[in-house]
Amino acid sequence: MATTPVSPAQALDALLAGNQRFVTGTPHHPNQDAARRAELAPAQKPFAVLLGCSDSRLAAEIIFDQGLGDLFVVRTAGHVLGAEVLGSIEYGTSVLDCRLVVVLGHDSCGAVAAARAAVEGGPAATGYVRDVVERVTPSVLAARAAGLTADSDLIDTHIQHTVDLLLDRSRVLADQVATGHTGVVGLAYQLAEGSARLVTSHGIPTPATTPALTG
Repeated sequence: MATTPVSPAQALDALLAGNQRFVTGTPHHPNQDAARRAELAPAQKPFAVLLGCSDSRLAAEIIFDQGLGDLFVVRTAGHVLGAEVLGSIEYGTSVLDCRLVVVLGHDSCGAVAAARAAVEGGPAATGYVRDVVERVTPSVLAARAAGLTADSDLIDTHIQHTVDLLLDRSRVLADQVATGHTGVVGLAYQLAEGSARLVTSHGIPTPATTPALTG
């Protein structure tokens, strides 16, 4: 994988191409050897920031067939946002010059399921888990207000809500998208199939049509 800056569309194409290799069982396992480790020791140059759910089945470098130094990964339960997350993402785009930010959600998300249960009158979460559930709840309420009840619709709504919230809260990122420097997308991952589906996109032609980078 090239580590020099690429366009947002090329970065997305690289991720989707890597995911396709993962789905078909033909991964390249790029940038995972001793030479790459030595190359990166002085500095890193990832091409994308990935904000994903902390779910153990959502290992970004594996499902997108990437390697050391390719992705700047931030993970929280339910991909919820806080100051630390926003700061990490801004660091990735402003300091490391990542050209793409990905919000990665998935089916069977425990955080979304817990928020849905809370909205429907189920038992309330305790401790700091409650804070996570409360941050996901607006997405569940928005989906219900739109008449959406399927689990996939709730997941998509939460991904969309996280992307919108990210661009609303981070003026730095919103300005980078407006100038074409950075793209922001939301992807939904299917656990059984291993595939990532585009839910929403900002700053990137949809679908991305530029040639994919190869590992």
